[in-house]
Amino acid sequence: MEALDKFNKQLEDTHNKVNEKYAYDFDRSVIHPMMIRAFSNFFVDGSFLELGSSKGDFTKKLVGISGDLTCVEASDEAIKIARETLSDSLMPTIIRAVFEEVDLPKKYNTIIMTHVLEHLDDPVKVLSRVNDEWLADEGVFLIACPNANAPSRQIAVKMGLISHNAAVTPAEKEHGHHITYTLDTLERDAVAAGLEVVHRSGIFFKALANFQWDKLLKTDIISEEYLEGCYQLGHVYPDLCSSIFLVCKKGK
Repeated sequence: MEALDKFNKQLEDTHNKVNEKYAYDFDRSVIHPMMIRAFSNFFVDGSFLELGSSKGDFTKKLVGISGDLTCVEASDEAIKIARETLSDSLMPTIIRAVFEEVDLPKKYNTIIMTHVLEHLDDPVKVLSRVNDEWLADEGVFLIACPNANAPSRQIAVKMGLISHNAAVTPAEKEHGHHITYTLDTLERDAVAAGLEVVHRSGIFFKALANFQWDKLLKTDIISEEYLEGCYQLGHVYPDLCSSIFLVCKKGK
């Protein structure tokens, strides 16, 4: 139980003053819909598995896509919030467990992990379980992480706020981050786990920090056309996106 309790602590940290930056509307209102849009080209019909559903913000977008959705989440506090906000008619199966220990009943056609891998003590071990135990033979695994090379982060380096692009800041560390991925290090861990990477890209060209985006989104400065332009530019320059993602198949 101690292994699970630390995830409740991380959830609490998202609400304190040190880490309030992790509760941004920008992620929910802009990045999540764009992730679904980017991922949907690769979805395989059938059963879905979400690894790390937290409070259900991203889950809400998945329940309308698959009627067979299972979520694995370690924080019971997060699960409670998710159950309170999700519709009873679309309630997925939610399992409280850590990825290293969970026993899942079947293989899944589409597995999704968004902004979770950077929290894991042994990411390759968990990715290996995805490949060896949970991913169907013709299934797809979609994994997204915050990008160390996002321009907003590179600007912070030049400002002297962080030491280097891939640094884990004190606030990120308290939030549970162990690593800040780039496309090459994310692919390194996926390949080490036996997965076959078939596509790599980025989501949303991002030169401003999340707190700056939250302020801008409350004004009329940012139009829908501008957001669309940042989404499209992300396909051209994936290494300069807010998030990076891989599409993986089961390794032979």
